[in-house]
Amino acid sequence: MKELFELYWAFFQVGIMTFGGGYAMLPMLQRVVVNEKKWATEEEIMDYYAIGQVTPGVIAVNTATFIGYKQRNIPGGIFATFGVVSPSLLIIMALAGIIGQFSDLVVVQHAFNGIRIVVCALVAKAVIGMIKKGVKDVLTLAICIAAFVAVGVFQVSPIPLVVICCFFGIFTKGGEVHKK
Repeated sequence: MKELFELYWAFFQVGIMTFGGGYAMLPMLQRVVVNEKKWATEEEIMDYYAIGQVTPGVIAVNTATFIGYKQRNIPGGIFATFGVVSPSLLIIMALAGIIGQFSDLVVVQHAFNGIRIVVCALVAKAVIGMIKKGVKDVLTLAICIAAFVAVGVFQVSPIPLVVICCFFGIFTKGGEVHKK
């Protein structure tokens, strides 16, 4: 039971200290899960991010579920997931009743603008980190750029791109296996 509460508390801290949603949580998740707790390696966390991106739901919640499950099976997945979403639920419930009264205040609007800037920085940090870990050679750089252009410029749905890149990875890098 101690390990379950440790999972809950670690992910609660990630949830309460991160603003801006799933992508903004990625640097904090990596610090806690890889650097502090050693629950996953750099390669595993990248795999969890990738799987979390292509499964329904928020990437940080999906990643918490995967890591919790890895540590303590189904109860671990439940505790980690509840830990990462608890702060948001508590804050939303507290703010829901009063936000309408204050949202028109200039100081509140400026505060939200400031928070958006920090969230952009956190997302950029997560993207740069994923590029450093995921782009291994000229081929993977070309795939990354092509996928970015397809989604960003041509508004291609990420779902077919994920499927295409999955198969492309299997057929071009299928012989490479992570050593555990």
